[in-house]
Amino acid sequence: MRLVRQDDKKCAERRKGRVVRAPRAGTAPVACAFPVVPAVTARAAGRADAGVHDRRPPRAPWARALLAAALAVALVSGCAQSVDPIERLGKKAAQEMHASHGPRDRTYRRWGLPAPLAPAPRPDRSPASAAGRGGRDLPLVLDRVPTRDKVVFLTYDEGAERDPRFVDMVRELRLPVSVFLTAGAVGRGYEHVARLRAAGAGIQNRTLGHAGLRGRPYDEQRAEICGQRDRIGRRLGLHPRLLRPPYGTYDRTTLRAAADCGVTALVLWRPNPDGGPGPYGSGTALRPGDIVLAHEAGRSRTSLAAETARLLRRVQARGFTVGRLEDYL
Repeated sequence: MRLVRQDDKKCAERRKGRVVRAPRAGTAPVACAFPVVPAVTARAAGRADAGVHDRRPPRAPWARALLAAALAVALVSGCAQSVDPIERLGKKAAQEMHASHGPRDRTYRRWGLPAPLAPAPRPDRSPASAAGRGGRDLPLVLDRVPTRDKVVFLTYDEGAERDPRFVDMVRELRLPVSVFLTAGAVGRGYEHVARLRAAGAGIQNRTLGHAGLRGRPYDEQRAEICGQRDRIGRRLGLHPRLLRPPYGTYDRTTLRAAADCGVTALVLWRPNPDGGPGPYGSGTALRPGDIVLAHEAGRSRTSLAAETARLLRRVQARGFTVGRLEDYL
């Protein structure tokens, strides 16, 4: 557009954003030496004589820059709504979401359980009932823990450590189990025991050999009990205080020898409620505090993990959960 020098006063008025009447027909348009945004719309120009003007003056460049800067500060300071769903949900809701989709929520299905294993209640730290003691300062002898909590305790003998799937099951389900070891059966396989212990299992004593203790001299019984205690201490750095006598047989000499080896309880067992007839399973009902022998060492089975999962389903169906025996004794 060709610039034509006009009256300076009219150009000054346009610089200030004032509205200038549209030129009369037949006159040349007014042009200034700077770009001008028409302040009068086409419709308003036709009504200029009636005094109808556009009341929204153009926004100055410095105002646009100030607005952009304010928006940038708001975004940096967190005024804008976060697009992160965790932040929108809040900390508590986010924790619930993570908990409901955590690895433990997925694994119970993988092991064939209908629901996650409920945590055991906090055990009563009061001394166990004197009933079942062999006498003053002698270890407890028990196949049930005196508690009203709806918990049972799963125990295993040697051989459980050699099943890799069972070790995975204990670790993934955080299954509190106790394993009683006979040195003659474990042999040099303490690396398997170490993996089972690392998965969360409690490791306890079951003598050096597998011969029954009842009726044997004190020195022999003490050698069997203390000998395995010392071997577990050397191999695993543990000092077991629970003893399962082979075949569940014992006498008063066994109690004396066990006490001298630091044993606080002789742990027998209740029949497996999911097992068949015999001393290791009779289909009996569960009671609070039952110490269950989940399997007999050497008994034929399809899978120790599958057998344990079947037992856990029965425990859950009865409204029980599994506790850690060492926490209650």
